[in-house]
Amino acid sequence: MNQRFHSVRLLEEKCKGCTNCIKRCPTEAIRVREGKAVINPERCIDCGECVRTCENHAKTVVTSSLKDLETFRFRIAIPAPALYGQLGKGVQPGQVVHGLLSLGFDAVCDVSFGADVATECTRRYIRRTPSPRPLISSACPAVVRLIQVRFPGLLPHVARVESPMFAAARLSRMEVSEERGIPPEDVGVFFITPCAAKVTAVIAPLGSECSYVDGAIAISDIFGQLSEAVASGVTAKPLHAGSGLGVGWAGNGGELRALGLSNTLAVDGIHNVISLLEEVETGRLRGVDYIEALACPAGCVGGPVSVENPFVARVRVREVADGLLSEVGPDTSGEVAAILDKHGEESFEILGDIPALSGLELDRDLKTAIAMMGQLEKVLADLPGLDCGACGSPTCRALAEDIVRGNASETDCMFKLRERMREVAEELLGLTKKDLPAMGRRDGK
Repeated sequence: MNQRFHSVRLLEEKCKGCTNCIKRCPTEAIRVREGKAVINPERCIDCGECVRTCENHAKTVVTSSLKDLETFRFRIAIPAPALYGQLGKGVQPGQVVHGLLSLGFDAVCDVSFGADVATECTRRYIRRTPSPRPLISSACPAVVRLIQVRFPGLLPHVARVESPMFAAARLSRMEVSEERGIPPEDVGVFFITPCAAKVTAVIAPLGSECSYVDGAIAISDIFGQLSEAVASGVTAKPLHAGSGLGVGWAGNGGELRALGLSNTLAVDGIHNVISLLEEVETGRLRGVDYIEALACPAGCVGGPVSVENPFVARVRVREVADGLLSEVGPDTSGEVAAILDKHGEESFEILGDIPALSGLELDRDLKTAIAMMGQLEKVLADLPGLDCGACGSPTCRALAEDIVRGNASETDCMFKLRERMREVAEELLGLTKKDLPAMGRRDGK
């Protein structure tokens, strides 16, 4: 089995085997066995849907902590724009920068500036890539993982532009190293994240063998300390401040607003994304050039390790973005153009392969897989089709698949078990009517 890193983990002691998570998992990666959820690492895309769904808090996201800063000589925080929606109405980016510095960081580079860089790179990528269409944004790593696992035929549609997180990390590390004479390996870059998938992307980046980020700290983990620091009202400046359009990337539709292009479409929420990708797969979205797809409801502001209601957070982010778009807000277009001239667009592109990931295939051998599919359909036809989940698999089809794979039996289905028990009972009843020949009776006569 391919051992992929996953940030989403099960807290077994809290799991009650309630089956809520198996119903919401977009890749059917979870089963309940022996009263506990079991996550299939080959199928999990770290979208965090199970973290959000679990009422028992039995799923968690493994992240870095402030203690990890001690490993580095110089520490840079790169806050997600979604952070601006978490800390109360009216809180401005400068206050957040001051707050992060007071937590032990030496500098802050706004990821919304990375979004400004990604916006320009994406605009150019769309212009020079006439096909395939529609192109799909690579900004959400959960969506890209979803495509790798469930829609591998759409991988050529993924725009090969680095995420705002990596753009901000790469720039800030490079500049601090050059300007302060600190070796790059002594500079620690930490993403302040609302998102489980980005934690995974930090450790296992998409299309690259090296990560520009050294760790990811959950917004929920530092929320209390940061709220207190921000309340002082003191402000500070980041290495790079993003524009209002860059900040807007935190909410759904924000990337498209920044791109300012026509024939585009935005979708948020992992199950809505799946529905849309199914339409792309069947060729029903002709005429659309670009899709912004975000796994979390309302966009990154709804990430599973954020703290605020996603719709409240989205409104706050819009207020911050609109404020920056006013006359006093920064215009980063010249700064972005200078950076791209200096480093080249390819510095912010995904240059490596993004392969299809196994997980949903029945077998790697095509002939065997076809034979197993035939068995699966036969088993499925005999199941009740109620998708009740009582067997520990999310649907009857998933149970049929588990049976064919040898991971479950038909009597895991309570209806099939009851049917089998009735058969056994009738057989036992028949046996009670039999007698030994020596006792003078046969078959109840």
